[in-house]
Amino acid sequence: MTEKSRASPVLGLSDDETVKLDFDDASLRTVRYWASRAVKWFKLDGFIILRSSKNRYHVVFDRVVSWGENMRIVAWVALLSHNKGLARWFLMQCIKGCSTLRVSPKREKASPRIVERYSKQDENIKAFLKIRKMIKKMWKNCHF
Repeated sequence: MTEKSRASPVLGLSDDETVKLDFDDASLRTVRYWASRAVKWFKLDGFIILRSSKNRYHVVFDRVVSWGENMRIVAWVALLSHNKGLARWFLMQCIKGCSTLRVSPKREKASPRIVERYSKQDENIKAFLKIRKMIKKMWKNCHF
């Protein structure tokens, strides 16, 4: 007998002009601190924080940047925060040439949920949330 495997795709959102961070093993307070430092130091206008699972957070910033500036900002936060998960995520984004954050559920993890908003959100955050909504709607209609 053969057993059929069930596909379990994970959908994410990728681009090269939105600064994103993916923190592992970090408190919301720590993530908020580093997001606030980055938004002020690099004039990123605003951010949202999403909780992807326990002690794991995504951050999306509002200002459009070049790929080089994007990776410089992520490297700065990864280096100064000493977050090993963020450092590994940063290296993978460099290899791919764009940065990606998960939008759909993943195994037992629910879709990331917004837990905090800060300041301006009418450029990249607005676009991120619009595409995120479309992806989540597609996901729901696929019945995985």
